[in-house]
Amino acid sequence: MTALLVGRRAPSRLRVVAWRFFRSTQGRIGFAVLVLLFLLAFAGPVLSPWSYTDKDFTAFLSPPSAEHWFGTLQTGADVYAVTLRGMRKSLIVGLLAALVSTALAAVVGAFAGYFPGWTDRTLTWGADLLLVLPAFLILAVMSPLFGAGQWVLFVIMLALFLWMVTSKIVRGMTISLKQREFIQAARFMGVSPVRIIFRHIIPNLSSLLIVDATLNVSAAILTETSLSYFGFGIQPPDVSFGTLIADGSRTALYAPWTFWFVAGLLVITVLAVNLIGDALRDAFDPASRRPR
Repeated sequence: MTALLVGRRAPSRLRVVAWRFFRSTQGRIGFAVLVLLFLLAFAGPVLSPWSYTDKDFTAFLSPPSAEHWFGTLQTGADVYAVTLRGMRKSLIVGLLAALVSTALAAVVGAFAGYFPGWTDRTLTWGADLLLVLPAFLILAVMSPLFGAGQWVLFVIMLALFLWMVTSKIVRGMTISLKQREFIQAARFMGVSPVRIIFRHIIPNLSSLLIVDATLNVSAAILTETSLSYFGFGIQPPDVSFGTLIADGSRTALYAPWTFWFVAGLLVITVLAVNLIGDALRDAFDPASRRPR
């Protein structure tokens, strides 16, 4: 019996977190819905004979039919095709902005917490400055730079305004972590500070960073949608949730299919991401679960 217990390896933290996540109802629902949305966004256009650039000049603002599953716009564009194109762009923008902002928060917060003095003061001052700057106004002023093919610049600028609060949390946790025995041992062994940060401190903050990245996806999608709605985000001829909602709002009363399909997909996407974020938080920290 003792030999069996000794030979049995303890499950890894990743497996434990995954088991807790998929044991959660909201985690399973959120993950399944998000996978279906990605399949719809990237594989759905193959099922339709229309692309998002095609125009049907015999059907302007026509309701959903066998030929146009979601109906058509005022220009004759197929709503199904342009909606999936917009959803694909918004998902890509949301994921990339979340990853960049979380990585930036991890690096800045860890360096600020590990190096007291001028490094800490400079990085904290930069985060505080970005917190008080009007992000919407700055992105609106820079909107002419986000023309066709420049959406990567838009993602970078969007990520620059999403990392500051998380970096402050990472800084505080780093100050606590660098007093732990394994960090002190690495320092006494001559391991460089940069290596300690990237090999020991940031990996020990993975639970916080993963949950933050997940929640930042929905924040980035909603921010991109708001900016694009006012014409300051993704620029034509490309489309996103924001541009489609802005166009559809003009005809929503007498042609609701131009608005409600994309609005419904936006709500479902944000809801699925938030469900995943909540489930991940509970999976990493079971003590955070509240009694139902």
